[in-house]
Amino acid sequence: MSRTLAIIKPDAVAAGNAGKIIAHLEGAGFRIVAMKMVHLSSEQAGEFYAVHRERPFYGELVEFMTSGPAIPIALESDDAVARYRETIGATDPAEAAEGTIRKLYAESKGRNAVHGSDSDENAATEIRFFFGDELPGAR
Repeated sequence: MSRTLAIIKPDAVAAGNAGKIIAHLEGAGFRIVAMKMVHLSSEQAGEFYAVHRERPFYGELVEFMTSGPAIPIALESDDAVARYRETIGATDPAEAAEGTIRKLYAESKGRNAVHGSDSDENAATEIRFFFGDELPGAR
């Protein structure tokens, strides 16, 4: 078993899709280890997305992620990072496979409903960012 971080982004929360996305994740076989609702400050969003600081979309991303509540979720399953990325689909919902979360609930490439860790190492770092070392079996 491994873990990954999902974040239901402000667009999906505002659209009333959080429950549907959580049900989709559970239906796909993920176990929720931890979950909470947060409203990120600019500083928190900037720190979380610091890896993108030099990218042209960084400012827009930080602004978007602070626009309303978001729901970080620590998920567990076999090969969690790869399975979650398959479950959510491509970043651009127009390119996402049918039945994926982004195909079903994303508005655009920039407002794409969910965040997903891209590696086991980043998943561990991202889970600690939101949940500290408070989780049983924290990695």
